[in-house]
Amino acid sequence: MRQHPPRRSPTSPARATSRVLRVLLPWIVAAACFAVVYSRLERAAAAEGSSLPAYLWQVLTTVSWGPWLALMIAYCLLYLVVDAAVVWRVVTWFNAPLGYPETVRVRGSAYVLSMVNEPIGKGGMALYLNRRHGVPGQEAASSMLFLMFCEYYSLLLWATVGVTLRWSEMPPVLHLVPWLAAASVVFFVAFRHVVGRRRTADAPGRSGLLLTFRRARLPQYVVVVAARSALVLAAVGVYTVAARLFGVGVSFVEMLGLLPVILFGAAVPGSMRSVAILLWVTLFPENPGEIAAFGFFQHNFFVLFTALIGLVFLRRVSAGLFREVP
Repeated sequence: MRQHPPRRSPTSPARATSRVLRVLLPWIVAAACFAVVYSRLERAAAAEGSSLPAYLWQVLTTVSWGPWLALMIAYCLLYLVVDAAVVWRVVTWFNAPLGYPETVRVRGSAYVLSMVNEPIGKGGMALYLNRRHGVPGQEAASSMLFLMFCEYYSLLLWATVGVTLRWSEMPPVLHLVPWLAAASVVFFVAFRHVVGRRRTADAPGRSGLLLTFRRARLPQYVVVVAARSALVLAAVGVYTVAARLFGVGVSFVEMLGLLPVILFGAAVPGSMRSVAILLWVTLFPENPGEIAAFGFFQHNFFVLFTALIGLVFLRRVSAGLFREVP
């Protein structure tokens, strides 16, 4: 008897619609955010009696580009030094005796992948640990998850401080940030309790994506969150000076009440980056052109320059992926 191949179950209309929405929604949100920014810039240009291109050109010609460029280059290099130190500390705690210079090269090259998505950059680092130092894949991935976990809590901590400092000026939706922080603290306590009961990190053959979390002690969480917090505070200082170079007068305390919220939003993949850019214009309505240019150049220069740093190390790190494990 002739056998017919099994039929593939057709995709249901609901599932197809859900898939389309997941693809389109970030683009729709991004388009809506940029439409709002465009309308505000257009109104500001009309108030100046100018066209939008002429208005933006006037804004850009007043920026102190030399000092801004020097400031941002120094900040990007500082970020690499401190960021690599955090990665080095975590990897040497839990995975392999990686040297700091090697960590700088690996972390720097990962910035190239981070242009697409930060977790992809962390995945590249995990692959390097696996291929070059023989760290089991799930164990290396566990340490990268630990880093992202601590980064989340560091940003959330300072975002909560930021929303609290500028409570009345923040959009109502951001008033949920302290509630999110409270829920995250409850989750952390419960998570530590569950993981602590299963702490068998040194058992032979025991691995998995929670391995680093089982090994980590509370002081180690504190060290990583504190180091990441130092980067947040450095960013606040840099952004305060940079905003003034763009003609936007803002104090350190005011920027402390704003930037962590922006960074927290920008750290979320997808359309939240567009929302973060919109927040600059929303929270500085008196300087729409200056703050829009500031937000655009700050974010893109940081991403592109750190990726350029990564290209310097990329060839050597890539070669290390194909060497035999010592």
